[in-house]
Amino acid sequence: MTPREVKDPVMTQKESVPECCCKDLQGQGCCIPDSLSDSINLKVTSGTTFSEEQAMPAETFTAKQPSAPDGGWGWVVVLATILILALTLAFPSCLGIFYTELQNQFEASNSETSWVPSIMTAVLHAGGPLCSILVEHYGCRFTVMLGGLLSGIGMAASSFSQTIGQLYLTAGFITGFGCCLSFQPSITIMGHYFVRRRPLANALASTGTALGLSTLPILAQYLLSHMGWRGSFLIFGGILLNCCVCGAVMRPVLPRKRKEVQNQSHNQITGKKDKIAQVEAKKMSNGLPSHVKHDTGRKLASFTLLLQKYMAFDLFCRNKRYQIYAVGVTWMMLGFVVPLIYLVPYATDYGMEQSKAALLLAILGFINIFMRPLAGLISGHRFFSGKYIYVFSFAVLVNGLSDCICVISASFNVLLVYVVAYGISMSFIGSLLFQVLMDTVEIQRFPSALGLVTIMESVTILIGPPLTGLIVDTTLEYKYVFYACSAAVASSAVFMGVSTYLLEGKESKISAIQDQAPVFSSDCRYTGMEQERVLVQRRSTETVYITSV
Repeated sequence: MTPREVKDPVMTQKESVPECCCKDLQGQGCCIPDSLSDSINLKVTSGTTFSEEQAMPAETFTAKQPSAPDGGWGWVVVLATILILALTLAFPSCLGIFYTELQNQFEASNSETSWVPSIMTAVLHAGGPLCSILVEHYGCRFTVMLGGLLSGIGMAASSFSQTIGQLYLTAGFITGFGCCLSFQPSITIMGHYFVRRRPLANALASTGTALGLSTLPILAQYLLSHMGWRGSFLIFGGILLNCCVCGAVMRPVLPRKRKEVQNQSHNQITGKKDKIAQVEAKKMSNGLPSHVKHDTGRKLASFTLLLQKYMAFDLFCRNKRYQIYAVGVTWMMLGFVVPLIYLVPYATDYGMEQSKAALLLAILGFINIFMRPLAGLISGHRFFSGKYIYVFSFAVLVNGLSDCICVISASFNVLLVYVVAYGISMSFIGSLLFQVLMDTVEIQRFPSALGLVTIMESVTILIGPPLTGLIVDTTLEYKYVFYACSAAVASSAVFMGVSTYLLEGKESKISAIQDQAPVFSSDCRYTGMEQERVLVQRRSTETVYITSV
């Protein structure tokens, strides 16, 4: 019998089954586990999730899988993604330039005015599941172009708003949702174009946010001084329409004919999940009439599959690393974006000219332009392989502690030091934010995993600015805003780093126990069933790639 070799990121085990033992067991009518009776040499490295209930279909191995170009037209897609991120992710931050003008125009409080960028940013992140549905049915290209059209219409309509409530609808919901439809598919298609050079591609794409931070505040200040906030919003509506042009170049990686084989294997996996969901639904509907059981089970099975497909609740329930990432990022977003909204009002409140305050945001953007590619190259070094979460947590910790610099003084020099520290840490966060998630889940589940994370973090993004605005209205001091942001961001970094370290320690102990357990006893009796069961359970919560069979 051919020995089987299993290589795992944490555990390495080699099992060789003596032929005499197999004959003795078969002669006694015993059942030899399939894992020991197959003669397939299986090599596994990190990347694909599979569990005991979900066997990999044969078509997955025999069909020719899509190969990422890792270059070529992919660099055009990177350039388009840079422009999209500059126009979408960075745009809510430049609304701080209009903060005082909007507050005076509508006679609103700090809490009421802060709802405008808060709603826009929250909807930008919360539209992930609906965006995933559109991507699946119509592709990334159509979805990005639709988002550019909606965001342009929303900003143009906001220039005619007569109340702060109308601004919530136009600039908040419509523009935010349009930015969501442009932003998330551009990140998703990057994972299809790049594999080996993915860290570099992600770092280059993330410079789009820095490009927007460095140019949009200066442009907003210029437009505000010459055309007012209404004319500025109208022009920004036309600028956001350029997302349609960027989406037009995001062609699919493969023709449709080659995707049919993948769809067949995907349908087989979905069919098995459907059966499992129906069995679970049947158990939950005991005691009901037969027709009610049938309808309830079918609806529950469909709803379960929908959640798994677009919001990755199944991954969140069984993948511990994904749990840590999702909770940590959600916690971090409570105070991560707030300083970008309140930096300009804080500086102008202490007498700084608004042009200098806008220059601080521009400097922050320029730092990100040069630091994000460098951060991608540093994090892509072999030394940090498998340690992205720790680099990410350290960058988040530095970012949170840097908020305390603002409270020292509101002078330009002190705020310049703060912007430098915040910008460097923000560069590492931006270059690793999606890379950590791509290493945590398989690329086929990345859109749904990103959808769930964006839904979760949109809650904290929505309530963060209004809560800090309430603090300003109560205390009449902006410095307490930065204290609160520092506490929220720094504590999330500690949570992610410590939780990951404890989880890896637990996995190492399990690996050590399994390495010591013999597979066969001295009398050729199989004793490794429990070891096999634990191995399967570990694989159901980890990410692995089938590289060869």
